[in-house]
Amino acid sequence: MEENILSSVRSVVFKQSDSLEGTCTKIEGYDFNAGVDYSKLLKSMVSTGFQASNLGDAIHVVNQMLDWRLSYETPAEDCSEEERDEEYRKSVKCKVFLGFTSNLISSGVRDTVRYLTEHRMVDVVVTTAGGIEEDLIKCLAATYKGDFYLSGAHLRSKGLNRIGNLLVPNENYCKFEDWIIPIFDQMLKEQNSENVLWTPSKVIARLGKEINDESSYLYWAYKNNIPVFCPGLTDGSLGDMLYFHSFRNPGLIIDIVQDIRAVNGEAINANPRKTGMIILGGGMPKHHICNANMMRNGADYAVFINTAQEFDGSDSGARPDEAVSWGKIRGSAQTVKVHCDATIAFPLLVAETFAARMNKHL
Repeated sequence: MEENILSSVRSVVFKQSDSLEGTCTKIEGYDFNAGVDYSKLLKSMVSTGFQASNLGDAIHVVNQMLDWRLSYETPAEDCSEEERDEEYRKSVKCKVFLGFTSNLISSGVRDTVRYLTEHRMVDVVVTTAGGIEEDLIKCLAATYKGDFYLSGAHLRSKGLNRIGNLLVPNENYCKFEDWIIPIFDQMLKEQNSENVLWTPSKVIARLGKEINDESSYLYWAYKNNIPVFCPGLTDGSLGDMLYFHSFRNPGLIIDIVQDIRAVNGEAINANPRKTGMIILGGGMPKHHICNANMMRNGADYAVFINTAQEFDGSDSGARPDEAVSWGKIRGSAQTVKVHCDATIAFPLLVAETFAARMNKHL
């Protein structure tokens, strides 16, 4: 009787397994007995497990994005003669959309973004108003490391603004106002005398030109003709400045309709190129890039890096598969979401993708 019970229990506890050998990655970490090799350490992420593996997968997806050439695809029957030319097909690369929230430009990730625009490694940028103004303000005055637990009331009494564990003196925004208002005056003058139609992306390009500072990612985006879109241009200090300017010198008009045509056109007109999305954080930049790619029946590659969760139905927390249901990412796409603070994950990802390629050519 006991033997029957034991046999029954063992058959449940020790249920026969399907073999995973050769079909799944074996979990193992980096061996520091081999010394400290940061590239090998990053390559070991994929076999480490949990979010380290997701980061490793993200590195793989971005490298696939950067490797792709039109020559990898079979020419369509109705393609042009140019698209049949093999040399031309080898030159056509994936169009890369980069999106990020303002806090990342407040942080040191700004310098990683600047590196990408400086070397023309991305094709389209989408961010928030803070992602514009914080870049410009840092050219005028510094942001400092503080602490997450500093008293808000005490900081307010000292004229210090807190962004997480970063501190921005209120004086920085005064300097920003002194710098930007004369530019708005000149833009209004050009609107009235030259019929210039200002859009958010044109305003941003003009600001990148005017700042004329190589530490600015907007300067490099302007110089390298990389469009930077911001559908919520008034939602930040930039909006405050436009508000103040509307009293001092009213009449400046910024047309958002032309920019929705432009950003959607970046996706629609990407063909025959594939498109890839790298999105840090959530909110408006994430949705704006995904929605633009919906116009072409979805992106071919997608990497999301954020800490948002999907249980509340937010777009910020949604995994790539939800975007597939909307046609914003193709069902055949290579995708991954890394649940991690982007200030940790993104520089590491860039080190093993964009920067590693750059270093090979030096």
